[in-house]
Amino acid sequence: MSGTFHSLRIYNYRVWAIGSVASNIGTWMQRTAQDWLVLTQLTHQSATALGIVTALQFGPQLLMLPFSGYTADHFDRRKVLVVTQALMGLLALGLGVLTITGLVQLWHVYVFAFALGCVAAFDAPARQTFVAELVGDADLANAVGLNSTSFNAARLVGPAIAGAMIAWIGTGWVFLFNAASFASVLYAMTLLRRSEMHLRENPRAQNGGLADGIRYVWARPDLKAVMFMLFLIGTFGLNFPIYISTMAVGVFHVGAHEFGFLTSIMAIGSVTGALLVAKRAEPRVTTLFAAAALFGIGFALAAIMPSYGLFALALVLLGLSAQTFTTTANGVLQLSTAPEMRGRVMALFLAVTLGGTPLGGPIIGYVADVFGPRWALAVGAVAALGAALIGLRYLVVHRRLRISMNAGRLRMSLMAPRNHLHLGRSAS
Repeated sequence: MSGTFHSLRIYNYRVWAIGSVASNIGTWMQRTAQDWLVLTQLTHQSATALGIVTALQFGPQLLMLPFSGYTADHFDRRKVLVVTQALMGLLALGLGVLTITGLVQLWHVYVFAFALGCVAAFDAPARQTFVAELVGDADLANAVGLNSTSFNAARLVGPAIAGAMIAWIGTGWVFLFNAASFASVLYAMTLLRRSEMHLRENPRAQNGGLADGIRYVWARPDLKAVMFMLFLIGTFGLNFPIYISTMAVGVFHVGAHEFGFLTSIMAIGSVTGALLVAKRAEPRVTTLFAAAALFGIGFALAAIMPSYGLFALALVLLGLSAQTFTTTANGVLQLSTAPEMRGRVMALFLAVTLGGTPLGGPIIGYVADVFGPRWALAVGAVAALGAALIGLRYLVVHRRLRISMNAGRLRMSLMAPRNHLHLGRSAS
């Protein structure tokens, strides 16, 4: 197998990818059901409450940062993932039981969101770096892209299924389906062949933790620029549950089916972006700049769309640019980071990308409540364009970006980066 899907020729990655499909679908179903539960059943369309749930769910990425990256670097990642995946399944089961029995209250959702965030804080860096153990560095960029493709392909069907289930049998059953879906990835973990894994020496004897990771990133202009771009986009741009739900309910006044469809239609762009990244031989910093700029344009278009259908089309562009940006950033950070630092750097990546949400989520929710959902989208546009400017500054100052015309074609030339990989050396 070659081309875009060549990582699937590797047995361990193929097993992992297949096992993750049902779990990914269940995850998107739960996210959709949780947003709908908070916005329409437990509050009177309170975007602020939804922002608080988002903050509680992603805040632990920052709170647990000193421990999560260290855990991913110093412990058996497969065993860490078995524990975290099982715990997330149990949390989904508990919320589902409370909802089905009619006992669920808003504070219950807050507690479960925070607990899920604490578990996910350890799960995410271990899962991101576990991919390198499945495929090795040579296929890592492709595997990262395919992981994103799988996750966002699940977004195509998960929210739509959730919307239908909510309308037919109720929100609680969606949570129970998600709880059951974790069995597939847990079973896949038992089928992996340890003899074929690309295991590295466990750095138990090494000292240092989060501070070493921060110093490592701060000394690298390329990694530092990526982190600042991620902070702006993660804090104000990736609050899609708030943007989509407030536009669906507050502006277009649609039901659960149409709400689920918006998240699914956005996944068309996300899957396309992930596949495009997977097809490239190596991730490029120039791609980050272009994706951030396109992300800002997508937000601006979404903010002014007059109808539900046109808003859905704008979401395709947002999905394409957001997934291109985050998947490329993931690949840049993993491939240009020393293996012994990869877990801590990826924990920083996830903390900056998702951990900024506790800051941005309530702000975006407040803006949507007070000024309207369209103004909340405008905040996302400004943040994305700010990230693009940071990327442009890095390219000009540290990579000596030069733009010229050659035979009627616009060409960009860049100085090679000062690290072991030549990411984004040239583009035209």
